[in-house]
Amino acid sequence: MKNKDSNKGLLQFPHPFFSERPSWKWFILFNVLIGATMSALDVSIVNVAMPTLKTEFNTSMAVIEWVAMSYMITLTVLLPFFGRLADILGRSKLYNIGFVIFTIGSWFCGMATSASFIIGARVLQAIGAGLLQANSVALITQAFPGNERGKAIGIQGAVQAIAMAVGPFVGGVLISAVGWRLVFYINIPIGILGTLAAMFILPAQEKSTVKQKIDYVGTVFFASGLAFLVLLFNEGVKLGWESPTILTYGALSLVLLGLFVITELKVENPLLDINMFRSPTFLLGNLTGMMSYYVLFAVLFLMPFYCERVLNYSPALTGSLLTPIPLAMAVIAPFAGWVSDKYRGGTRLMTSGGMMVCGIACFALLFMGNHASLLLLVGELILLGFGMGMFTPPNNSAIMGAAPRDKLGLAGGILNMMRSLGLIFGVDISGLVFTTLEHKYLSTHGYHHVAHVFQDGHIPLSMKDHAFMRGFIIVIGVLLVINLTASLLSVFKQGVELDAEALAAAKEAELAA
Repeated sequence: MKNKDSNKGLLQFPHPFFSERPSWKWFILFNVLIGATMSALDVSIVNVAMPTLKTEFNTSMAVIEWVAMSYMITLTVLLPFFGRLADILGRSKLYNIGFVIFTIGSWFCGMATSASFIIGARVLQAIGAGLLQANSVALITQAFPGNERGKAIGIQGAVQAIAMAVGPFVGGVLISAVGWRLVFYINIPIGILGTLAAMFILPAQEKSTVKQKIDYVGTVFFASGLAFLVLLFNEGVKLGWESPTILTYGALSLVLLGLFVITELKVENPLLDINMFRSPTFLLGNLTGMMSYYVLFAVLFLMPFYCERVLNYSPALTGSLLTPIPLAMAVIAPFAGWVSDKYRGGTRLMTSGGMMVCGIACFALLFMGNHASLLLLVGELILLGFGMGMFTPPNNSAIMGAAPRDKLGLAGGILNMMRSLGLIFGVDISGLVFTTLEHKYLSTHGYHHVAHVFQDGHIPLSMKDHAFMRGFIIVIGVLLVINLTASLLSVFKQGVELDAEALAAAKEAELAA
């Protein structure tokens, strides 16, 4: 029997001789970076292919938008469930399954022959991405000690930012040189590499030793309620906020999320553990994380319109101007993570300071006007990227550090879900506010019920510019307020945690005495 167990140890992957060495954690990080690169690259690279897909499948923009929307909705609503599932069944196993599903989904996307086919394949792809995202930060947190976790998460953030930055360029080159199918097929070799690496690198985690049931009823209520909420914001501007469809989405969202809360209060093993949200770091960290992505993607949404419509820049120049944001994030993120690890209070300095830097960037954008300096605009966007890079890794590290070790997957799922919601709300709510203010300005000057402002030849160009800037300035002003609020919340949350640590240390010293 002893000999049999010994042979099993020799054949297991990863072998303890390697995996128990301190340096092995960097191999785990490498594997997580493969998944981070693939998922981040896919989001930005597919957006470039949308016009081509519309032409290829000879369908409307309303239909082809579901190539992106189906992916985002599926990913967002399933993240907490996948994280909880991984805590119970094993994170390494589900992370590797995520590679396999994402790779298969990419293959189906590449061979799609219709719009409905590729939309279905994108849902499959999103399931794989959800399994990867829900477990990536959890695997890093498990592998790295607290004094190195921020640095590791910062490296992950840097790689994701670089992948997002090069995605549009790579997508454009692939579509021009070979065709749109390669945009999806490029994920296959990356996915195969990630799958093989995960088999030999990731720790052989096992199922939870505590018998737990999966809250399927709560999961269905939560996922469907959140899906209708996302649909409400995505479709509200197009269909009208008083349309029967939007009102139905709102009612269904309220009912389903209400049923979810009732279910969670009754079941023995709820999907979301309410005790996790009693930690100021976990609760406010997730809230400020959502706020930060709200700001980032609201700016990324508005800037192309500002550059092309008001400043008359070409699409190529406009696309290039957005690249400095993720590149600046990539430069500063590892440093911010290192500072948060090395110095007591470093997390508070980086998170509150990062949101303050984002606030300064938004404040500067308020004064750009109709004739902005190109260099000044680039500088302000770089500043925004620096602020996001300062904030994100320390904040993510603090969130994961505040989560119980047996619920790291759930914590990672919630963290990434909040990021996705920040993206969705940042684009949709900012778009709603901007459009409403733009049309209100035109209406007060005699131009009522304008469907497409910049395509309408009856409106003077100067009037269009003034209407645009009215909405633009108000939205940026709101983003400034959000930045300042997030900065203050970051100071508060870390202050509470430091006070709690000091109190615990004092009690230990008192007991020892």
